[in-house]
Amino acid sequence: MTISKLVQSLLCAAAIIGLTTAALAKTELLVYTAVEADELAGFKKAFEADYPDIDIKWVRDSTGIITAKLLAEQANPQADIVWGLAATSLKLLADRGYFQPYAPEGVEKLDPKYVDSADPPIWVGQRAWIAALCFNTIEAAKHNIPKPTSWQDLTKPEFRGHIVMPNPNSSGTGFLDVSAWMQIWGDEEAWTFMDALHQNIAQYTHSGSKPCRMAASGEAVVGISFAYRGAQEKTRGAPIEVIAPSEGLGWDLESFAIVKGTPKLEAAKKLADWSVTRKANEIYNEAYAVVAMPGVAKPVPNFPEGIAELMIDNDFDWAAKHREAILAEWTKRYDGKSEPK
Repeated sequence: MTISKLVQSLLCAAAIIGLTTAALAKTELLVYTAVEADELAGFKKAFEADYPDIDIKWVRDSTGIITAKLLAEQANPQADIVWGLAATSLKLLADRGYFQPYAPEGVEKLDPKYVDSADPPIWVGQRAWIAALCFNTIEAAKHNIPKPTSWQDLTKPEFRGHIVMPNPNSSGTGFLDVSAWMQIWGDEEAWTFMDALHQNIAQYTHSGSKPCRMAASGEAVVGISFAYRGAQEKTRGAPIEVIAPSEGLGWDLESFAIVKGTPKLEAAKKLADWSVTRKANEIYNEAYAVVAMPGVAKPVPNFPEGIAELMIDNDFDWAAKHREAILAEWTKRYDGKSEPK
């Protein structure tokens, strides 16, 4: 072997070793999330472009399932950070000492009502997902079903067998609906409404977005879902209207919190810092109309007009405190129509 070839070989070997070392140096961050699956690749790409030394590994499922998984792992937590999970779930877990308080750099630029009041905060909000109805106009015409404008409209006899809704045990969207109805009307009237609604329900799904997808495909006339999924389906050409019922809308806040005791604390803090930046909030706003940073949100195509004004004054403390009792009562009354797990 000539000296020049030997040098080339050594340089190639050094480059390979360098690349291998760089790959080995990346911190793998295990992130539990309930963010819609079709958004996760974009978030990963955007974050890792700014922090190439960190490799996000998502564990994704519906809100209720992720919450149950976290509770089951409480004695031996697996996640490094929980990201994009309902604030009501994070408060439930925070009350059990699950998280490491942390004030991300720049958190003071967020609207305080979307940030935990503790100092430093235990959880930080990102964006709101808001209840809405997905109404298939073609299927409605076939069955002579009028367009609903209120929650109470859904209890009318012409809707019987034509409504699908998320199960609040597995779906954060389902829970924010039930919680909102109880905050709007009070316990007794809310359960009376749900009893009447139950008569018209064809199925309770285990996904918050599935009812809207079913309405979009014509499997149901009405899907009780959330505005993001409705807007996405309508933009793709589905024959649906996205409706904000007049009595008020339940909502919850996609939020993040660092798991106490994570060995990847510094990497988790970097994701937390990134998640409160203007860049992150602008990405949140690509699909959601309400984000935590003031002055960022622009209208999102096919969201119902005035949807932000219909958001209820949501009491996260109340919802978290009563979550288990509400779910137990809901299961006793209505779980017979839930889809198989």
